[in-house]
Amino acid sequence: MMVADDRRKAQLLQLFSNITSKTKIVEPMKKIHGSLRDRDAVEREIALVMREVLDQGFFKTKLKPLQLAKLVSDFYAGRNDTEIARDLGDEKLSKTVARARIRLKLFRDLDFRMPFEKQELTDMIDAGLNMKDIADRLNVSPSTLREYRHVLEQEEDHTLDLYLERIKDIMEDRDLTEQMCRSATNDGLGEAIDITEAELAEIS
Repeated sequence: MMVADDRRKAQLLQLFSNITSKTKIVEPMKKIHGSLRDRDAVEREIALVMREVLDQGFFKTKLKPLQLAKLVSDFYAGRNDTEIARDLGDEKLSKTVARARIRLKLFRDLDFRMPFEKQELTDMIDAGLNMKDIADRLNVSPSTLREYRHVLEQEEDHTLDLYLERIKDIMEDRDLTEQMCRSATNDGLGEAIDITEAELAEIS
């Protein structure tokens, strides 16, 4: 029985070695396992894309590339704007976060819950009415109206689509890696994760 267990353990370690492109495993498995899902690495990769977006002048924000990357990561983790702002170190950034999030087309259902029909606003804008007159007719404050208009404009804007597609690919690659890790763990790799460095070297 012990021989079979050792063989199974060695097979799992070999599989994990292939996945991580390592020819020899000499670190604790838990450390390697964690690196595959390293959130910081994902955010750094997204930050590179964000830097390109900002350098091109596609939109202005006080947030830095790495902060924007963290915004994306937090959004996909299910955090709201206030929570994201808090994660960035300042809860007062929530409105800045909301505007940047919408510019990046990271919409929430709440963004489209307007107290008027979307077509009403579009028709008034097309008719040349100014924001104050439109706000009066729709019975909302000018600042609220600007927020809704921002949502509708970004929904139709395709300037960032290529960059957003790259970010989506990065996030999907991360999700695939996590699925691979979970699958390997469910197949018995979880037991192997706790093997010490000395045991790993011996198996290698």
